[in-house]
Amino acid sequence: MNPLLNFKKSPILDEVINLTKLRRRRVYLVGGYLRDLFLNRESLDFDFAVDKAAINFANVICRKLKSDFVVLDKEHGSARLILKRGAKYYTLDFTDFRGKSIEDDLLRRDFTINAMAVDISKIKKREGIDNVLIDPYSGREDILKKIIKVVNKDTFSDDPLRILRLFSLSSMLKFRLDPDTLKLAEQDKEKLSSVSSERIREELFKILSSSSAANFLKAMDEVSILSKVLPEINIMRNIAQGPYHHLDVLEHSFETIAQIENLFIQLKRNRRITFYLDEVISCSHTRRQLLKLAAFLHDIGKPDALTLEEGKTKFHGHEHIGRKLVSSISERLKLSVKEKETIKTVVLWHLRPGYLADNETITERAIFRYYRDTQNEGVSILLLSMADQRATRGPLTNEEERKHHEKTCLWLIKEYFRRKEAKKMPKLITGDDLVRKLKLTPGPLFGEILTQIEEEQAAGEINTKKEALELARQISNKK
Repeated sequence: MNPLLNFKKSPILDEVINLTKLRRRRVYLVGGYLRDLFLNRESLDFDFAVDKAAINFANVICRKLKSDFVVLDKEHGSARLILKRGAKYYTLDFTDFRGKSIEDDLLRRDFTINAMAVDISKIKKREGIDNVLIDPYSGREDILKKIIKVVNKDTFSDDPLRILRLFSLSSMLKFRLDPDTLKLAEQDKEKLSSVSSERIREELFKILSSSSAANFLKAMDEVSILSKVLPEINIMRNIAQGPYHHLDVLEHSFETIAQIENLFIQLKRNRRITFYLDEVISCSHTRRQLLKLAAFLHDIGKPDALTLEEGKTKFHGHEHIGRKLVSSISERLKLSVKEKETIKTVVLWHLRPGYLADNETITERAIFRYYRDTQNEGVSILLLSMADQRATRGPLTNEEERKHHEKTCLWLIKEYFRRKEAKKMPKLITGDDLVRKLKLTPGPLFGEILTQIEEEQAAGEINTKKEALELARQISNKK
């Protein structure tokens, strides 16, 4: 394949080329777009290095393309255009040279596979890619070798976030890490404390979007980098869990993510589950990514809950402790309110499916209560519960019980979608009825009464408005 052919298929690039000639600027296409070109990957992100006044040039392009415009860094001359074409969103970043020349600019980039450039004024000429590619650090060769290595030894000192980008890029491309580069990352890991939470969060979520996030998180932990992002995990190390488990709390957490990723593969043909997992919760982060993070943190409350009772290891209430800890982690990572509530809900209720599976039959009332409490995360919690069980293989585990547990969880998942698609039960009474019929004063009691009535209706205990009012009267009289 001649990568030059791909340039001609991009009308966006053609418009930038035409405007470059009019404005008499030296503009170079750099970084990820070229890398993805050699990998035959579609790229919607363009990075341009401009010899001067990049923000002004980007503003001209913005008016021509009628795109959104954001100044990323006024001091260093960087701006971004966000452009929608059909169902796709493109980003075009324009940045002043990092140095006097394009060669200086490439020297200051992160990895060799991103340190390539093409003078876009030469793209129109029918020359082969070898005649126009500027590749002083053998990035094309490293792409062929599928390896990620730094351009220079100061790469991580210049921007410590690149330590995380090393792993996120590896997870995205499935490239191996250059050993010397990994050593440099380990040496500079303390510098991650200077990086903003927002930037750290985005690299973490890129890793979570990988189909093998468990492996990359574990690789980060092996060089003591993961704990710089999530310092709370250190308390999980070497906490034994008793005879039902074969791993300590931290290793079990890594294994749980691995098992949930296996489940995703196993269930990928289930369109309803796939659509559910791929729903964007906030800020382009999907439920699938958030569930992986929750799976990793689901037992983070165990160390503080640890007690020994008659020689047995117990973790009573660890889900409540875990809920508080993940709330704190979510705030530090600047997750949205919706993302934060999603993770908290999953961690808080992750034991619930196990309690349901312990029953020979699950009552309608129990099902109602489960979905009432877990809301939209009912399926997420069931998937986590299955992964949690698969990650638990101590000497006292029972294969028959595990199969029963999975069968119960899969049935409850089907029930979730069936009930979601079914016609909702009509409300028997409302708050207005409590005021008009029972002369009650609006307050917290209203919610308690209406919730109890909804539960009894779901269980088939009451079916009429008269029965609902009578139950409401009984509840109010007890208060």
